[in-house]
Amino acid sequence: MSSLFDLPFEDAPLDPEDLRPVEPARLDKPPVAPVGAERRRDEEPVVAPRPREATAAPARPVVLTVSAITQAVRGTLERDFPRVWVEGELTDCSEKGGHLYFTLKDASARLGAIMWRTDAARLRFRLANGMQVIARGRISVYVPTGRYQLYVDGIEPKGAGALQVAFEQLKKRLQAEGLFDPARKRPLPLLPRAIGVVTSLEGAALRDVIRVLRTRHAPADIVIAPTRVQGDEAGPEIARAIARIARVPNVDVLIVGRGGGSAEDLKAFNEEVVARAIAACKVPVISAVGHEVDTTIADLVADVRAATPSHAAELVVGQASAFRERIATARRQMSLLLRSRLDRQRARLLHVEQRPAFARFRDRVFDRDRQRLDLHERLVGALRLRLRDDRRRLDDLARRLDEQHPQRQLTARLRRLSALDERLAVSMRQRQAQAAAALQTHRDRLARVGLEARVAQACRRVDAHLARARQAVELSWHRGDRQLTALAGQLHALSPLGTLARGYAICWNASGTAIVRSVEQVRPGEQVQVQLPDGRLQCEVDGAAPGLPPRP
Repeated sequence: MSSLFDLPFEDAPLDPEDLRPVEPARLDKPPVAPVGAERRRDEEPVVAPRPREATAAPARPVVLTVSAITQAVRGTLERDFPRVWVEGELTDCSEKGGHLYFTLKDASARLGAIMWRTDAARLRFRLANGMQVIARGRISVYVPTGRYQLYVDGIEPKGAGALQVAFEQLKKRLQAEGLFDPARKRPLPLLPRAIGVVTSLEGAALRDVIRVLRTRHAPADIVIAPTRVQGDEAGPEIARAIARIARVPNVDVLIVGRGGGSAEDLKAFNEEVVARAIAACKVPVISAVGHEVDTTIADLVADVRAATPSHAAELVVGQASAFRERIATARRQMSLLLRSRLDRQRARLLHVEQRPAFARFRDRVFDRDRQRLDLHERLVGALRLRLRDDRRRLDDLARRLDEQHPQRQLTARLRRLSALDERLAVSMRQRQAQAAAALQTHRDRLARVGLEARVAQACRRVDAHLARARQAVELSWHRGDRQLTALAGQLHALSPLGTLARGYAICWNASGTAIVRSVEQVRPGEQVQVQLPDGRLQCEVDGAAPGLPPRP
């Protein structure tokens, strides 16, 4: 037979419908017993059984609904256990939608528990079956199933702190993935071109690293990625700084660390995101977190672990120093070896030179070399002569080319034009001076012969002739005017207008294009036009009679 505690845990959250109050009518208006002074407003009132009356007839049994009794139990549990600490062993741990479901048990009992997603996100470690923990929360009832369970908002491992448990769990998981494997550790570069440092700008770790690198005269550049190294947001920031600085060109090694502190201060370097960023970094990483006694997940994942930030800088510089010492040692050994081989070759050469056969061979070699040297000197002399001739010819061509240069010719022509311009100006000034002198001479000669008086007399005569000519012209003009007036009067008397003015008229045909000169030209009833001095008349011919016109 299963009990309440053996039922499976409920996955669904509380339904607001479960909090509806019970209808009083269905309870047949029983007396409502006070549940307590701290009862919440949304809780359903708890119905207490009606007391049995001694004197009354046997009372009817009180029938409660399942919802009513469940709500009553829920109200009692929430009132009596608003906040409890429960110790037990974890079992049946599961996760769904970020919510954690598990059971707390001991030797004789089990208690179902649920931890909502917002509370589960704050856990530093993962829940595992068999873990002994102390859970904090409240007791309540899930109404649809009538199960009571613990709603957990905080949980701590028993015996060890949450950080230590989280550290051990993460360490175990990453070790299983091989991130601590010594085979994947990379050696430090001997001569790094640039050294990356991921730490806080305000911390002593950065000053220690820079001091050691500058004291040892490290030729490498220092590239700093500032980040927070303490606090809840420090872990993701460190991971982003590692990924960012690894992309900087010429950064061959990376130092990640901070100074000493408590376990809480160093927890950022125990986070999984930092460990995976170090593992994914493409350059070797030196972890320098805290002091030598402090061991973090970053130290285990890094390629090299340094006891302190200063030690990390010494490791980087020490590689270069060892490399230089090896080079110096190899150079000394090579120098000794070459000197020894040179001495042996020199002694061997002296021994060979003392042999007679070598003397004859040497003479032949010297003769052949002398001939070659003579040919070489002759060839060099010929080449020098050829070179000198070519250089002279080249200089001559360069000079001729320079003389034929357009700019040079233009300059010469401009210089010549300027000289001609100056000569022209001088010539013009001389001609002007000569002309002025000649003019002055003529003036002097004219002054000596009295030409001015003669000219004045001639001018007076000319004026007299002009006055007489003007008078004659005026007389001729008046005479002509009078003649013109007389001729105009005669012309007016003979004109048709003058005739019309004296009372005569002119007869035109009907179209006004021909003058009617005879009565034979018109017929009775025909239209004619009669011209008068001030206009024309439209007339109709009634009749015509030959003969002279009547006298007026």
